[in-house]
Amino acid sequence: MKVSIIGGGVIGLCCAYYLNKEGYDVTVIDRNNITDGCSFGNMGYISPSHFIPLASPGIIRQGLKWMLSSSSPFYIQPRLNLDLIRWGLTFRKSANERKMQENIPHLNNLLQLSRHLMNDLKNEFPDSFDMIERGCWALFKNLKTGDHEKQLAEEATKLGLRTEICNPEEVQKYEPEVEVNVAGGVLWLDDCHLNSAKFMRTLYSHLQENGVRFVLNTEVKNFAGKSVGVRNNGSIHSIVTAKEKITADEIIIANGSWKMAGIHLLMQPGKGYSVVYENMEKNLQHPAILIEDRTAMTPIDHWLRIGGTMELSGHSENVLPKRVNAIYNAVKKYFPSLTISEPPPDKTWYGYRPVTPDGLPYIGRHSKYSNLLFAGGHAMLGLSAAAGTGKLIQEIIDRKKTSIDLSAFRIERFS
Repeated sequence: MKVSIIGGGVIGLCCAYYLNKEGYDVTVIDRNNITDGCSFGNMGYISPSHFIPLASPGIIRQGLKWMLSSSSPFYIQPRLNLDLIRWGLTFRKSANERKMQENIPHLNNLLQLSRHLMNDLKNEFPDSFDMIERGCWALFKNLKTGDHEKQLAEEATKLGLRTEICNPEEVQKYEPEVEVNVAGGVLWLDDCHLNSAKFMRTLYSHLQENGVRFVLNTEVKNFAGKSVGVRNNGSIHSIVTAKEKITADEIIIANGSWKMAGIHLLMQPGKGYSVVYENMEKNLQHPAILIEDRTAMTPIDHWLRIGGTMELSGHSENVLPKRVNAIYNAVKKYFPSLTISEPPPDKTWYGYRPVTPDGLPYIGRHSKYSNLLFAGGHAMLGLSAAAGTGKLIQEIIDRKKTSIDLSAFRIERFS
């Protein structure tokens, strides 16, 4: 059976990995050459700790406060855009206690499945992508924030997650090389981190060696097939690019483009920034999320990446210096002795996270076409949920019972 995957990010490559493993004839199509994008510049977290969906109580009120600051971690570019308005109204409906509590078990199941599968990938590709299992900090400077993080840690134990709540002195003992200025922290022991670029290159090389075809620097123009454009029960037999038609029995869209084949899913690109520092003489021993500033840090040996922001400005190529500087300033507040320089905008990486209105990805088939699947909308959890998503897509195509319940990830849940 021929399977074509549109999108060569981490989700697409994980889908290809599990399908290739089952013996499918797999083709991956990408508009770029698989050397950049969110799968390369992200923070490299595998985070079962992130079981609270993005759409949660209080997030809208906090977001409106952040909108008043040019250096806040959240920004929406004011514009009259119907897609953004529809997305925003649906997000508002999802950001309540009842909906959040409904979604937590489903997101937790996906993240736990992925975390388990990452152990298998680490064993299959030893020493290939620097997967480090020391946990991840949630650090706070405000005691009220700390109370919330401690409560979250208590809730996490009910889901089988392990945490360690630390006072400032205990945090400092875990980080002997750098001065830490915090009111405390929670160490999420089941989280891990890796070098996302190395992980992508490892998967790409493995898939090439095992017969997966890559059609790169190629944009999908259209689909061809029985009843393409008809409301229901159609099927697609080929993908039309500028260079060729690619036939397929099953097609997976994993590239964040949700307007293909006449299907429009609610999605917004959330821009994030990151900066890399090399040759660090003294560095963190654990990755860290700086809670109040929504900033993340990833250390691997003498290498450090800092990043953050959620900027809903469409596919804008503008880098906003104040937001980049805010990431740097946040790091210096928490780690005043860390030797890093203020990042110039032209040295700043940025990428787009595909964000759904409820913070859960789209995983599964669409009713309009019998052989069309979606795997995307993971927002900040692309790497965290990639292995699990790839495995679930393979199980769907195999017509097997899936490892977890997929009802919360339905493609048409907002229709």
